[in-house]
Amino acid sequence: MDADDVQRAVWRMAHEIVERNHGLGDVVLVGLQTGGVPLARRLAAALQRIEDVEVPVGTLDVAFYRDDIGLRPVLPEAVTDIPFDLTGLIVVLVDDVLFTGRTIRAALDALTDYGRARAVQLAVMVDRGHRELPIRPDFVGKNLPTRRDEVVDVGADSVELGEMVK
Repeated sequence: MDADDVQRAVWRMAHEIVERNHGLGDVVLVGLQTGGVPLARRLAAALQRIEDVEVPVGTLDVAFYRDDIGLRPVLPEAVTDIPFDLTGLIVVLVDDVLFTGRTIRAALDALTDYGRARAVQLAVMVDRGHRELPIRPDFVGKNLPTRRDEVVDVGADSVELGEMVK
């Protein structure tokens, strides 16, 4: 995907968020560190342009909620910053790439520390398949079937597919 493709995908996902939630009254965005944070901010900017409503944006690091602690080093990516109580709100969890679903499972666990959301929806720029858990995104920029040994890199202005370095 080039810069125009990425922008169109963000714009489309923002419209879908508005449509599904009948506006933005109780909607907040929470971007997963690190790739989901820039996407959450882009979605918030698009939502502002579409509905003239400022949607709160938080950030979430799930390092200590992962189910592979002990199998690999735990390295927090960046700080969690959710400066609002999630109780009763519709949380749109935002990530760059959905792969096995394990990061999203960890994020769902982590979100409960910040209140009981009315609903949690998932927005991703790329869904690459290979799910290991029953997790499905609500809003997808692009479905991109991949091999397990491929890498998807979502940048500010592109989505690149490459080979994993062994």
